[in-house]
Amino acid sequence: MSPSSPNINNNFFEGLYKHAWKEIIPPALTVAEVDLIEELSIVNNTTSKILDIMCGYGRHALELASRGKQVTAIDNLQEYIDEIKFKASEQNLDINAIQSDILHVNLDELYDAAICMGNSFAFFNKTDAVTVLKIISKHLKPGGIFIINSWMIAEIAIKHFKEKDWHYAGEYKCMLEYNYCFYPSRIESEQTIISPDGLVELVRGIDYIFTLDELEEMFNEAGLKTKDLYSTPRKKRFTLGDGRIYIVASKIRE
Repeated sequence: MSPSSPNINNNFFEGLYKHAWKEIIPPALTVAEVDLIEELSIVNNTTSKILDIMCGYGRHALELASRGKQVTAIDNLQEYIDEIKFKASEQNLDINAIQSDILHVNLDELYDAAICMGNSFAFFNKTDAVTVLKIISKHLKPGGIFIINSWMIAEIAIKHFKEKDWHYAGEYKCMLEYNYCFYPSRIESEQTIISPDGLVELVRGIDYIFTLDELEEMFNEAGLKTKDLYSTPRKKRFTLGDGRIYIVASKIRE
């Protein structure tokens, strides 16, 4: 898939999954993750500028802005961006919410930190992932940090892979089927979402799988370098087979 080819994941959060996703993440996790972002940001005052890419419904952007941060939030789904704008206006929060594909976004600021949470970075193949990293690096201040939250790096996905699974997201039932593919390494998924009133939706997606070593090569190509690896937002060190990871990278100072 070239950078100009449509990404199957662009439509992943439309329809029922847009609502189901909100039920999956507990609010306490968002608070803990924002605590981590604040702690790791190189500027810890109320004017820190944070870039939140693939921000979804804005759970991090809204919490960061409520703590006095200036936030730019980007997502390709207009419904999410409209929701963030409404809540930001209602709560008088400093958020610039932009509807755009991150590969083609126009930015004109430098940021103290950038984040890509909720496994969103896995939505890109290697070519597009490097492009995203270069965009991030270009708009980070020297020494600025970039945090990726994922549960689909190779060191996690290989151990925890299941061909079938299911769970409830609030009152939404989610039935999952996965296929682990090679060249490139990826997990292709079909998720059947059943709403409380009986509506059924089939969602297809792809998570691209990179090892930490491959990610470091990609970081370096974009002018970034890994600083720390955590398995929880409370800074428990990541070890092989943990269920999720927070990768903290920094922009290499020239």
